[in-house]
Amino acid sequence: MLGKEVRQTLALAGPLILASLAQMSASFVDTIMVGRLGSQELAGVAVGSAVYFPVVLISLGILMAISPMVSHSYGAGDEVAIGRSVRQGLWLGTLLTIPTCLVIWNAPSLLAWMGQEESTVLLAEEYLHAIIWGVAPHLWFGALRYFMEGLSRPRVIMIITIGAVMLNVIANYVLMYGELGFPALGLAGCGWATTFVFWSMFLVMVCVIGNNQALQSYGVFSRLGKPDWHSFLEIFRIGWPIGVTLGLEVGLFSFTALLMGLFGTSVLAAHQIASQCASYAFMVPLGLSMAVSVRVGQATGRRDLAGARRAGYVGMWLGASFMMISAICFLAFPRSIISLFLDVESALNREVVITATVLLSIAAVFQISDGLQVTAAGALRGLKDTRMPMLVAIISYWCVGLTSGYVLGFQLDFEGAGLWWGLVLGLTTAALLLSWRFNRKINGLLSLAS
Repeated sequence: MLGKEVRQTLALAGPLILASLAQMSASFVDTIMVGRLGSQELAGVAVGSAVYFPVVLISLGILMAISPMVSHSYGAGDEVAIGRSVRQGLWLGTLLTIPTCLVIWNAPSLLAWMGQEESTVLLAEEYLHAIIWGVAPHLWFGALRYFMEGLSRPRVIMIITIGAVMLNVIANYVLMYGELGFPALGLAGCGWATTFVFWSMFLVMVCVIGNNQALQSYGVFSRLGKPDWHSFLEIFRIGWPIGVTLGLEVGLFSFTALLMGLFGTSVLAAHQIASQCASYAFMVPLGLSMAVSVRVGQATGRRDLAGARRAGYVGMWLGASFMMISAICFLAFPRSIISLFLDVESALNREVVITATVLLSIAAVFQISDGLQVTAAGALRGLKDTRMPMLVAIISYWCVGLTSGYVLGFQLDFEGAGLWWGLVLGLTTAALLLSWRFNRKINGLLSLAS
């Protein structure tokens, strides 16, 4: 039974992992292509992206409730409930577009108030006022993506996401640099290119769902009608803690980056290298987390609580196991990894290389905790348990992680390394509490059922 669960989890997680890596690569491609415009534009897109993606991620986190709702209904064989959940998710995505766009549109004023350079703010404004037109399709695609995840159909997501990366390169080239008769829009062109890609992803997903006979029975588009407030509010009730949790986690890493800058440019550059490496490694357990949420949700829907427990434990074991491999790589090959970002033999980069090596060794320590906490959170989402993980995020990331990092970094003078040891303590606390919560929750349900 365990071997079968491992195979089924990996079959579902594989495409989701590739889709997550592709999404990460899209941001990397934007950075490289904007870099050709100049350092000012690079600073503008960095600031603009730091506003857009965390804000949109919170809304996507709310919509993520669609996945466990669909997987529960799929396990129970309730097609009517599946279609209703997706339709209300699309309505909720439409409603969330309004506050999301308001925050993004007015963000330049906040950036100026925070003391960002005027030229950087103006460039970030160009980018944000172009990409804002992609918010609605971004959220609608998210709703449809979580629908497909809940049905265990991840390959479509993978294909569309990988195709979007290639389309993004072409759109950036045409709109940023002014090719094929288009004017050179500079950084605004990057924003318009991303908007074009989001609309393309959404429309392709609509065509796939609309032309698939097996999916037409859910009536996702044919019975959109008006909002069903009971189902609408249920999605929001389950989803808002997920959105807050994601915001807390992203906020911790963003705030840590700001604090790292106080120790100098070399430390900040080393942080950027190490955090990029940790982020790429994190895409694997993140994809596993999405798969575990579906597997636990489907088993719970068909009242197979033993299967739900097995799916959760297998997912956490797989997440921790992969991250053990990445930890070994960080410890064994730090210079090789750092050489992907800069010339490690140059004397000018010596301080950055030394600091990045230290940070990678610390990242190795929290790899297993990071893999365990994200897969445990996915397993809890499969049980529709989202409020307790939100409380765990507050305690672990901000009370333990940020506080200990500040004390170690500033009070005890460990500087950047101290902040990263704070991340270790925060992620380890989250891993212990979330895995304990899943074990207690699922065993409690089993006891009630017996």
